[in-house]
Amino acid sequence: MSRRKKTPQHVWRRWRSVLLLTCFAAAGGILEARLVYLQLVDREFLSAQGDDRHIRTVQISAHRGPIVDRNGEPLAVSTPVDTIWANPRDLMPAIERVGELAEIIDVEEDWLVRRVTSNLDREFVYLRRHLRPDDAASALQLGLPGVGTLREYRRYYPSGEVSGHLLGFTNIDDQGQEGLELAYDYWLRGETGRKRVLQDQLGRVIEDVELLAPARAGRTLTTSLDLRVQYLAYRELKRAVAESGALSGSVVILDVGTGEVLAMVNQPSFNPNDRSQLDVARYRNRAVTDIFEPGSSFKPFVVAAALETGRYEPTSTINTSPGYLRVGGKVITQDYNDLGEIDLATILARSSNVGVGKLALDLEQRQLWGVLSSFGIGSLTESGFPGESAGVLNDPEFWRPVGQATLAYGYGLSVTALQLAQAYSVIAADGIQRPISLVAVDAAPTGRNVVSAATARAVRNMLETVVSEQGTGLRAAVQNYRVAGKTGTAWKSGVGGYSKDRYLAVFAGLAPVSVPKIVAVVIVDEPRGEDYYGGAVAAPVFSRIVGGTLRLLAVPPDGLVEPPSAIVAQAEVARAVGAP
Repeated sequence: MSRRKKTPQHVWRRWRSVLLLTCFAAAGGILEARLVYLQLVDREFLSAQGDDRHIRTVQISAHRGPIVDRNGEPLAVSTPVDTIWANPRDLMPAIERVGELAEIIDVEEDWLVRRVTSNLDREFVYLRRHLRPDDAASALQLGLPGVGTLREYRRYYPSGEVSGHLLGFTNIDDQGQEGLELAYDYWLRGETGRKRVLQDQLGRVIEDVELLAPARAGRTLTTSLDLRVQYLAYRELKRAVAESGALSGSVVILDVGTGEVLAMVNQPSFNPNDRSQLDVARYRNRAVTDIFEPGSSFKPFVVAAALETGRYEPTSTINTSPGYLRVGGKVITQDYNDLGEIDLATILARSSNVGVGKLALDLEQRQLWGVLSSFGIGSLTESGFPGESAGVLNDPEFWRPVGQATLAYGYGLSVTALQLAQAYSVIAADGIQRPISLVAVDAAPTGRNVVSAATARAVRNMLETVVSEQGTGLRAAVQNYRVAGKTGTAWKSGVGGYSKDRYLAVFAGLAPVSVPKIVAVVIVDEPRGEDYYGGAVAAPVFSRIVGGTLRLLAVPPDGLVEPPSAIVAQAEVARAVGAP
């Protein structure tokens, strides 16, 4: 049998098979060598690359310190919330499901799509800040790649608008923006921590790998505020502004012994929990930022300056006849009767502009200015509240005689409600001025001497006559407590001079007279109606607030007066006096 001869085609097929087998063997060898290399030589590099794709460094949000009142009642707390974020490049393959996410986190789908597609060069973008944790959990359950959550904190103010002006508020990053939140931001804010976490392909945290830096919570700020007194002052001021149709109002209450602010309220108010109300016209603290001419409530300080000269005694008299005073080309009136020869106590009780004007003109300018400025007029109170105004007290170098006379009854200078309260606290504290504090103090500060104790006590006794049937402040009386204070009614200045139909009603005072515990100032701006005097509008508010405060603080009564119904009836006599 003859052998078949091999053709070139058969040879080629045989060699092609050998070549293919050789190539497969070579490829397998190369792969085997590569595996050996990767496992033994490049193992650390590959492990690091894997970690880079699954291990992330994330922030640990710090808890902002709470703000509490002097009794530990919460005024501002930080509640945990979750923020939804995304890596746009990871989320892009599932862009068609973004609508599901938009519905859960309550944002527009179109906005969310633009947010993702326009940030493909970034690895982190916020999708929705400050969601409730259960809503954030629902968003994660969608299983969208690249979507994660970040624990943050949102500020909440339990007392709402009652203490909003004093506390201020924070921004969305929990940073103080106004009020005590801003003034003590360094104290309240915490330190953000960092940690490494292991994530899955959807960006969800599987495991905490390493703590790089622990978060430190902010410290608690204990304010001087007494929330009970704050509520009382808020309620009574709101009622007074509404009933009088006034534009605004302010109340400040101080602790005489320590200089602490027990309450500070304003109207109109604002709720720091509602960010739609964050307008400067609403959230500014008028008691600290707004200045005004105090009117007759300023007269006690001029009387104190006169007593400090040593040339005047409480029994010294001033002749106020014929009921007006001519200074240069100006005639000072506002004494609705010719009071004749009256002593210093009657000047205050009957609120005589002529009497106090003559008294001021008899004092050396620099000496008068020195006493007034030592009361804190024209200076910051050192409360540290952001945006506090210093008021205005011009240097005596620029005084003219008519200006010196009108300054005596509260025109030509400006104060804040807090400044006026601090000045009255000097009279209450036997001539000692203590720094204003918005935080609770452990012990009463030493303070500094402004006027002698004898002068302070003499003025205090004179001011008690104001709150009597003979004075203009009868409606400020408090049952079973001795009260001292002064009314004030000031025309408001405007374009072209002072308006004859726009007034500021003021009452400032202290109680109890025997051992003063509190000072209170009530401001009612532009009351509308027949009653616009300080004695008719501000004094009753003072009475209700101070009476309630003394009882809340358990201050023992130091006197017996007629019940409130009789006081109100007798107030008609005070109004007949006609003085502010």
